[in-house]
Amino acid sequence: MQAILQYRPELVRLALAIAGTVLLATACGDTEPRSNIPRPPAPITVTAAVRDDQILVSPAAIGAGPVVLLVSNQTRRPQKVTFETDELGASSGGNTASTPVIAAGGTGRLSIDARSGRYAVHVRDRTVRAARVTVGPRRQSSQNQLLLP
Repeated sequence: MQAILQYRPELVRLALAIAGTVLLATACGDTEPRSNIPRPPAPITVTAAVRDDQILVSPAAIGAGPVVLLVSNQTRRPQKVTFETDELGASSGGNTASTPVIAAGGTGRLSIDARSGRYAVHVRDRTVRAARVTVGPRRQSSQNQLLLP
């Protein structure tokens, strides 16, 4: 063995490299296949304006998935906007999200994972008519979309 080390050090290095490669290849393997769970749909932004007599929402029909609602309070009073299911006797429990109190002339934001159904966007002040939003089938996965957060 000493004779090999003295005259053929490159063989020793090659043998060590092969042994290391075999060790790494066997240690890193996994016996179960990786399950590829699709990412959720990319969030969409919906805008709302709270006026003295009504709330306007655009667009009023969207697909199910993550929604960010940007709200402009165009009244002279602070408002808290709520986005919630508008279905009596639905098969599953309600889905609700609210903004913090939005100052007069200010803006607010809420996020919700909306599922299919009808929703109402309203404030506590009953003189302001609520807006209706229709949420259709789930939007496509964002699995292959680049540059998403």
